[in-house]
Amino acid sequence: MTLNADLLLKNIGQLLTMQGEEGIRKGEAMKQIGLIEKAVVAVKDGKVIYAGSADQAPSIESAEEIDCEGKLVSPGLVDPHTHLVFGGSREHELALKQQGVPYLEILKQGGGILSTVKATRETDEETLYERAVFHLERMQSYGITAMEAKSGYGLDAETELKQLRVIKRIKENQKTDIVSTYLGAHAIPNEYKGKSEAFLEEMIKVMETVKEQDLASFVDIFCETGVFTVEESRQYLRKAKEMGFDVKIHADEIDPLGGTEMACEVGAISADHLVGASEEGIRKLGETNTIAVLLPGTTFYLNKNEFAKAREMIQANAAVALATDFNPGSSPTENLQFIMNLAALKLKMTPEEIWNAVTVNAAYAIGCGEQAGKIEEGRNADLVIWDAPNYLYLPYHYGVNHVRTVLKNGETLFERGERVGKVSVS
Repeated sequence: MTLNADLLLKNIGQLLTMQGEEGIRKGEAMKQIGLIEKAVVAVKDGKVIYAGSADQAPSIESAEEIDCEGKLVSPGLVDPHTHLVFGGSREHELALKQQGVPYLEILKQGGGILSTVKATRETDEETLYERAVFHLERMQSYGITAMEAKSGYGLDAETELKQLRVIKRIKENQKTDIVSTYLGAHAIPNEYKGKSEAFLEEMIKVMETVKEQDLASFVDIFCETGVFTVEESRQYLRKAKEMGFDVKIHADEIDPLGGTEMACEVGAISADHLVGASEEGIRKLGETNTIAVLLPGTTFYLNKNEFAKAREMIQANAAVALATDFNPGSSPTENLQFIMNLAALKLKMTPEEIWNAVTVNAAYAIGCGEQAGKIEEGRNADLVIWDAPNYLYLPYHYGVNHVRTVLKNGETLFERGERVGKVSVS
């Protein structure tokens, strides 16, 4: 039998298929990576039609071939927590942080999240779109083929909807798979200071419009000291679920308030940050399917010493994913590869766990687990060819971009320089 393909990736040194246990990977299952040595991948009409050992492959005729030169090939990476659309930037705050100026003082000086809210409110839709596409293309260059993007820098109806419209337009015009999250309850704006319940009521009204206009799949809220309480967050997320949204939560980033436990209780798809998650919260993660999305880049950039307890979570049988938390204030990076490095060095995760956290579990954390995160026959050909000899190399070698070529649905999404070894045989 001969397979007719549009594209053949040959001479793959290691193929990381991420095959293994179906569904989210919890605890010990995060060791499964579906590794195949000396492999080939064949693509037809944007789908994988063969992925496996070169020795066992059928005869394959292809219009185009890529010689992978013995390097690593993996699924496209998935970033399950980003704040892609925003106005302005906050580089001037770095010097203040270095001087030890507290965040609340930076807020008083007109900085912090409310400065981004002000800039986003003042930035027109076209400019927001252009800036977001710039950052998206940089993410693509690091191997990301699917991601989540949140609103949350409007804190009013007009700007939250503006952000979500921009995300929808990007989804329609870019190849990357993007899932939208409505994060109107990201902070309390000055005009609602001391009136958090009234503000949440206003954001629920916006939520109704978001649903009517199909602008988001998820609803998120920032449950933290000085923002929204556990009880406020619980009621808000329950209201979102009643409207038909899946829910996420920024929880226990600083203080162990019980947001992790509440996320598991309400059936959140993911609970994110979790640096201060309690032992009880970690136990609950292991008992439920709520995915812990960890954001070590934020802890690193804020120059803090305490990172999320990834080892304890995995030992408790939790599912862990990793994300950039790309945003202008606390994690201004599009580089998910660097997050993989931090996961090894600061979260003490193994290479196998790290790969699961940026593919399989990250995909399920944004509701795309059946489409993204694995290489298997019938799935979209979302693939990364790495300038790396094996899967151990990426968590080890930090600070550079290891991507050679990124393919989305079998077509080139990003390519670094001239692709070596590409030959047309048509």
